[in-house]
Amino acid sequence: MTRPLLTPLARSLPDTVPFTGPEALERRTGTTFRARVGANESGFGPSPKVIAAVGAAAGAVWMYGDPEIHDLKQALAAHLGVPFANVVVGEGIDGLHGLIARLIIAPGDVAVTSLGAYPTFNYHVAGFGGRVVAVPYAGHHEDLAALTAAARRERAKVIYLSNPDNPMGTWWGSAELERFIADVPEETLILLDEAYCETAPAGTLPRLDIDRPNLIRTRTFSKAYGLAGMRVGYAVGEARFIKAFDKVRNHFGVTRLSQGAALAALGDEDWLARVVAKVAAGRERLHAIAAECGLASVPSATNFVAIDCGRDGPYALAVLKALERRGVFVRKPMAPGLDRHIRISVGRDEELDVVAAELPGALREAG
Repeated sequence: MTRPLLTPLARSLPDTVPFTGPEALERRTGTTFRARVGANESGFGPSPKVIAAVGAAAGAVWMYGDPEIHDLKQALAAHLGVPFANVVVGEGIDGLHGLIARLIIAPGDVAVTSLGAYPTFNYHVAGFGGRVVAVPYAGHHEDLAALTAAARRERAKVIYLSNPDNPMGTWWGSAELERFIADVPEETLILLDEAYCETAPAGTLPRLDIDRPNLIRTRTFSKAYGLAGMRVGYAVGEARFIKAFDKVRNHFGVTRLSQGAALAALGDEDWLARVVAKVAAGRERLHAIAAECGLASVPSATNFVAIDCGRDGPYALAVLKALERRGVFVRKPMAPGLDRHIRISVGRDEELDVVAAELPGALREAG
């Protein structure tokens, strides 16, 4: 039978899954993780108001969600203090990044990012025929000057930057970010990923500039709000660019339950504050666990901590595999210079107890 032909671009792409999920690892090993602290989820769960809202709406799942996502967009606009027209909602940050790539990347266009930064945007750029130019980190931080220089040199269509950063957890302050934004060429879109904005210290986030046409900021309900399984993200930017999402987005992609869950989460500021406090305490616990093992850790503004295993990338990978065998799911950066670290998400107290108990043995086994 004749097989439908892929496009030449699709045929050229590697068969890849950007992330191996804990479920796949559990299927592979036949065991269940005792500490799921690798995917930067919120183990503290969603607000009880979210659970109630989802339960109340469960009987209505026979209806499509509002394709305009009106109520959630309106609530987000009020929460952010921006007009309704400057907000778009999508299926998580990853979904929004795919739409951004589709809107601005033509075959041969260049996207600039950091070597080892969150990889999903690169995946979308390749899927639309673009070319990724990556610059190394400067220590544990993304190098703002090098990103700007690469954008000028390559006449890039887009710069991707996460602040706070994934996978290292570091951050730039608002003053540094505002200088960076001003220095980037006007023809280059700045894609500022702020997935961890709720756990960042005061003074991290630049003011929301909705008039700058080459700046778009993406945020999510997957981290501090505890809705990773619901897939809800949003972007804030200049109104004409935000309107362009209607040309390409999946208008029924954000489900009825997801819209209601995000609305309830946004409305429970007390729960968010409690989670942010638990995340801060959990980061301190992870720093202490690392220190007890004689390891350095990187100051973090996120819901995870990068721990330097003290040798090289292969050794850190061996530590990760040893932790998996002990029922602890973690991840690690893979880029040279960053790959000596493992990345451990903040978890519930009982999960961090498992990490504390198993990390010394994993280090010995890897060594």
